[in-house]
Amino acid sequence: MSTTGAYQPRFKQTAPIKGSFPLDHEGECKGPMLDYMLCLNDKGQRNSDCRDLAKVYFDCRMKHNLMAKEDWNKLGYGTDQSSSNTVGGASAVE
Repeated sequence: MSTTGAYQPRFKQTAPIKGSFPLDHEGECKGPMLDYMLCLNDKGQRNSDCRDLAKVYFDCRMKHNLMAKEDWNKLGYGTDQSSSNTVGGASAVE
């Protein structure tokens, strides 16, 4: 016998854990995401070879409120010598 209607248990929704973020339904960051994914494919899934493209993608997501604005140090770019705290000449996190 199955339960239906008012007898079904109700589940309480909780906020997403850190690291969960909204999907890019409008495609605002599709270009940077595709660049990063193509780089991963070309480099044999070695993400260290595509760090700069990942940073551009994270910057786009932060600018469009698709993820929380984080300090680059918290995202693993604090000691990166090949890139600064800016992307495209503008500060990514203010």
